[in-house]
Amino acid sequence: MSSSNLAVLNALDNARIQLYHVTAIIIAGMGFFTDAYDLFCISTVSKLLGRLYYYDPITGNPGKLPTNVNNVVTGVALVGTLSGQLVFGWAGDKLGRKKVYGVTLIIMVICAIGSGISFGSSAKSVIGTLCFFRFWLGFGIGGDYPLSATIMSEYANKKTRGKFIAAVFAMQGVGIIFAGLVSMILSKIFLSRYHAVPFSKDPILSTQPQADFLWRIVLMLGALPAMLTFFWRMKMPESGRYTALIEGNAKKAAADMGRVLDIDIQEESDKLSEIRASNNYELLSWEFFDRHGYHLIGTMSTWFLLDIAFYSQNLTQKDIFPAMGLTKQAADLSALEEVYETSCAMFIVALLGTFPGYWFTVLFIESLGRFFIQVMGFIMMSSFMLLMGVFYDSLKEHKWLFALLYGLTFFFANFGPNSTTFVLPAELFPTRLRSTCHALSAAAGKAGAMIGAFVVQTYTLDGDVTKIKRALLALSFTNILGACFTFFLSETKGKSLEEISGEDGGQNI
Repeated sequence: MSSSNLAVLNALDNARIQLYHVTAIIIAGMGFFTDAYDLFCISTVSKLLGRLYYYDPITGNPGKLPTNVNNVVTGVALVGTLSGQLVFGWAGDKLGRKKVYGVTLIIMVICAIGSGISFGSSAKSVIGTLCFFRFWLGFGIGGDYPLSATIMSEYANKKTRGKFIAAVFAMQGVGIIFAGLVSMILSKIFLSRYHAVPFSKDPILSTQPQADFLWRIVLMLGALPAMLTFFWRMKMPESGRYTALIEGNAKKAAADMGRVLDIDIQEESDKLSEIRASNNYELLSWEFFDRHGYHLIGTMSTWFLLDIAFYSQNLTQKDIFPAMGLTKQAADLSALEEVYETSCAMFIVALLGTFPGYWFTVLFIESLGRFFIQVMGFIMMSSFMLLMGVFYDSLKEHKWLFALLYGLTFFFANFGPNSTTFVLPAELFPTRLRSTCHALSAAAGKAGAMIGAFVVQTYTLDGDVTKIKRALLALSFTNILGACFTFFLSETKGKSLEEISGEDGGQNI
């Protein structure tokens, strides 16, 4: 008996695009907006933390976070994200997507607010509590990855599933833009009220005491979109595929989906037992490895290699901008001016490079396919990073050409593997293990992001040209590896989830 003949699944696969599909994209997407804002806004304020809490008059330079402290502040949320992905990914398969979906938002709201409060006045107490809350913030963010991807893939029809999942993920681009925009607007407001001279003129007065409120407000605002989304998440029914194939309740699946989608579904409980029996294998089994082993290797390795480059770029741009002359040197700026200039540069790169790439993927994923977009993106990223690494010295004389190459790298990351590595794990695996496998793939990505935060950043922090060149060349190589590992994966466009995974009784792709 084929599960593609099960009415609830057939109806979902062939349902026309409806208002609820758009609503689900917004509900799931706001989680990614929050995720991206919280993870990337720290880049706009980390230099300010150095000025406020680590100024040493003996050095004659503006205060700067020590390398190990900087890496922990920017990277601790990634450690939390990895942990949250594994925990919530497993829970999403064992307990159901809906039951744990709201918990992630509650954690994110509490910890975004906690990050801004960060008790104490000494550097150690403030940075310590900031890192504590950002770890647990990351934990909540991590849960959103497998749950949002899985829920969207299981709600969508087979013809537009890629577009819908990519649209959810594209909200990350909006979040990155807002991380720069909010920091830019708030720092400008503070500057208009609390003007200060550059560091070179007066090292003490160049750091406005009121700047201590700025970074706290920027971090706490990350709680707002999560709070606005919570109510709507709680109203979402459980995924029809989970209810039918895992809980074995076709009647409830039909009722739930019939309530939110305009589709007529007949109950077919008698067909479920055979379908469930033929797919009752665990993650750590030979049957899983035989059916999906190559796919899991492919999704984990490509996401790992992609995130080394992607997070290195986002987290280190604050160091590369002044090195290339795109922003002024720290000594020529007051503390708030440095936040403003870094935020402006990040906002422009995100708006012109990062943001369009996400939506190009949404537009073309169903026509070009996941496989082509991913391989193309990796190769283009590798090419631009190679050019920047080899010709770095020459490009310092042509800073806008460097900015163009830097922006194009972001564009092809998002019109490429940054989007497709999120989409493919939500499609390739069976319902009973979909959330877990997506979590394992995403966690591998965050392991790569941690290499970006803890290893690659050490090459860019002091603005040493030779080290930055080495970092760019190394990232070019990891992208080529990513293109190679993509060949472990299969094209999924136009197929039902059960056809892809083999749950329909046939051979999986």
